[in-house]
Amino acid sequence: MDSQDFATPTINSDSNRFGFTEESTETTTNTSVATTQPHDGSLPPDDVAAIDELGKTYAAFREELGKIIIGQHDVIENLAICLFAKGHALLMGVPGLAKTLLVSSVAQTFALSFNRIQFTPDLMPADITGTDIIQESGVGGKREFEFIKGPVFANIVLADEINRAPAKTQSAMLEAMQENKVTVLGNTYTLQPPFFVLATQNPIEQEGTYPLPEAQLDRFMFLIEVGYPTAEEEKRIARETTGSPKGQLQKLLSGEKILAYQQLVRRVPVPEHIYDYAVSIVRKTRPNEADAPAWIKEFVGWGAGPRAVQYLILGAKARAAMKGSYLVRLEDIEAVASPVLSHRVLTNFAAESQGMTSKKVVERLIKEMREA
Repeated sequence: MDSQDFATPTINSDSNRFGFTEESTETTTNTSVATTQPHDGSLPPDDVAAIDELGKTYAAFREELGKIIIGQHDVIENLAICLFAKGHALLMGVPGLAKTLLVSSVAQTFALSFNRIQFTPDLMPADITGTDIIQESGVGGKREFEFIKGPVFANIVLADEINRAPAKTQSAMLEAMQENKVTVLGNTYTLQPPFFVLATQNPIEQEGTYPLPEAQLDRFMFLIEVGYPTAEEEKRIARETTGSPKGQLQKLLSGEKILAYQQLVRRVPVPEHIYDYAVSIVRKTRPNEADAPAWIKEFVGWGAGPRAVQYLILGAKARAAMKGSYLVRLEDIEAVASPVLSHRVLTNFAAESQGMTSKKVVERLIKEMREA
């Protein structure tokens, strides 16, 4: 992401709103634009009003999910960041933590097509992408190949327990996640935007799992760890999930609205020092870099690549807009650093022997950079 893609922000201390200067022409924001949601999927012409609207939409999204999902506030926030930043998310946690329920509930709040793929050891790539079959055309008994779309042809794809399938099957998702298209027998088919892959996986030490290869992990914007609920939340789960079933969730967003919000997120301005911070923290994860700390050289085998910088900036932009901020702040970068970097920093045996996980590496880096 290049800083020149954005106009330089200027702060109006009287209104606490941001104007933008470009080619020596100053444009001031109009805070009087109505923030009611248009019916045609478009956003208000003023970005400040559009960001205010996004904040209200996110609040409604959290409230709607709260009818089904108890707790997991950070998980829901990170999922929303991925959706508005046009990224894919990988949810990791032991079985029984409502990962699948969360993703299916998210799909219910969107007026989008949704498919679920249950990954198993015998699942084949064609079961995901689709395949050509021979059909009779009805003209003289002539037979022709017809492509039958697989479950990947949906706006939201739940790849449930993605690490239950071997690498050959996992790789069927690579082109779809990166290029938004699928190639089958030499023919390329485009996936309809918006397109999200929300995958779940069990910890790799569980029996019957296949660790995701690094190339597959790098396609996911966030690795979201789903932990156990608190005692009070678990009590609510016991009370509310063993009674009468709850109704369907309200559909809050259309595909057109999501695409508009994704474009809005990319227009959120980023100060130069935030770009410097994002580049610095990513480069510090690489043990071969001169400015990497000594303990990184000791514990880390491979650091994060350039895609991590892109996702740090995009994630920070989405979080800032969702929180009602018109400018990316340092706290936005720090908030998304762990889910962006944890699956891109590969620790070595020395780290494993001392209990130094990738997540702890990122947390230590953030702390050191804050104190510097």
